[in-house]
Amino acid sequence: MPHFPANDGRPAWQALVLTLFPEMFPGPLDVSLLGQARAANIWSLDTLQIRDFGLGRHRQVDDTPAGGGAGMVLRADVLGPALDHAKSISPDAPLIYLSPRGTPLTQSLARDLSEGPGVTLLAGRFEGIDQRVIDARGLKEISIGDYVLAGGELAAMVLIEACVRLLPGVLGAAESLASESFETGLLEYPQYTKPRDWEGLSIPDILLSGDHKKVAEWRRRQSEQLTAGRRPDLLRTTRTSK
Repeated sequence: MPHFPANDGRPAWQALVLTLFPEMFPGPLDVSLLGQARAANIWSLDTLQIRDFGLGRHRQVDDTPAGGGAGMVLRADVLGPALDHAKSISPDAPLIYLSPRGTPLTQSLARDLSEGPGVTLLAGRFEGIDQRVIDARGLKEISIGDYVLAGGELAAMVLIEACVRLLPGVLGAAESLASESFETGLLEYPQYTKPRDWEGLSIPDILLSGDHKKVAEWRRRQSEQLTAGRRPDLLRTTRTSK
């Protein structure tokens, strides 16, 4: 169990989410170690209701796509003021729009974001948002995968968790983070624990040998074999970066 240091001031890492559904938060972000870290003031989470910046009596936030087409698009004259207000709350945090066409969220990107002051995340809905907002406010688009969700809220939670778990003190042992998938450019090696034998399957003898050098070599080989079989693109990326 990690030790959460006393923190009576403002958390160093702050997440702010602009959303039409703030009731979705904190959701899973308030469970287990992440929730304990938030309670310990290591990080904070706030939401901003986009509809508060809506237009007219009905607080309209969207309209039909210019040029025709299905669905609705979130308006620039709604999101612009909402983002400006968010910027006044967290002036140093990068503005990020969760979008399937964005830069892929990687472990390296999550680590970079975790080392900053926090993030301000725009969770879109419908067919997306007016491109002029992205251009005018310099939004960075980030994708959590090659698929489409109903909205950006779950993607925002994924990004926040990927960052928060890297904050000092949240998970405890730094060495456990260092050996995880993607930290070394490879997938993580297989893990085992007691009992030694289970349903006719045994823990590999090398892991019980006490020879730390041989264990490390075995784990490295397993990582390379798994990566070659499942994610050869990672091997190509690793070789190119060397």
